[in-house]
Amino acid sequence: MQDLLEGLNDKQYEAVINYEGPCLVIAGAGSGKTKVLTHKIAYLIQEKNVKPWNILAITFTNKAANEMKERVEKLVGEVAKDMWIGTFHAICVRILRRYIDRIGFESSFVIFDTTDQRAMIKNCLKDLNIDDKMFTDRIVQYEISNAKNEMLEPNQYLARANGDFRKEKIASIYELYQKRLKENNAIDFDDIINFAIKILTENPDVLEYYSEKFKYILVDEYQDTNKAQFMLVSLLAARYGNITVVGDNDQRNI
Repeated sequence: MQDLLEGLNDKQYEAVINYEGPCLVIAGAGSGKTKVLTHKIAYLIQEKNVKPWNILAITFTNKAANEMKERVEKLVGEVAKDMWIGTFHAICVRILRRYIDRIGFESSFVIFDTTDQRAMIKNCLKDLNIDDKMFTDRIVQYEISNAKNEMLEPNQYLARANGDFRKEKIASIYELYQKRLKENNAIDFDDIINFAIKILTENPDVLEYYSEKFKYILVDEYQDTNKAQFMLVSLLAARYGNITVVGDNDQRNI
């Protein structure tokens, strides 16, 4: 067994061996943040006998996730394949494939890309007899995406409109758009995390399963998390509280 702690500086060493409870690592680009995460994962498995399937590692891009998988596998071997390492969206899709029936979809759901979204929004505009020059599919899609990033459902978005004619119209489009998505057993990219959160919060047994499964959670590029991503991590980590997050406060305030 290689010495996992060899080559770590004092701060990296401290972050790696601090495995119980919350751990926040703030460091600049090129300072070895990913090294801290990969070595901490290896430390948990090899030194603390944590089962790999009890570890969840989340990052923001597929490229970063693949790099992390490769680096962890070099440290611990084939057992790395039993871990969940992926982007927020990839992790949530795995949850949705298993439990999306709880919110009225079939597990064979499709994920609409931007082109699909705008085509459906155009149809909604037509069916609602709304001027597509005043409310273009691009603008409406942008507004709906922003609403979902704020975790606002159509009725909540409407409540916030507070008499604003433009936003009230968008709320009506948003409501029909979500209805049409469900009729097509489809979700869009912005639904992925929100629907996973909805399933976890409305189904105690599902939350129990995943919060028990993921005893240790590690998040890369934490400064980029939005409201939904923060809530997802908070839900999953609430039971054990063993969460390590790393970020660069020069990129964005944490």
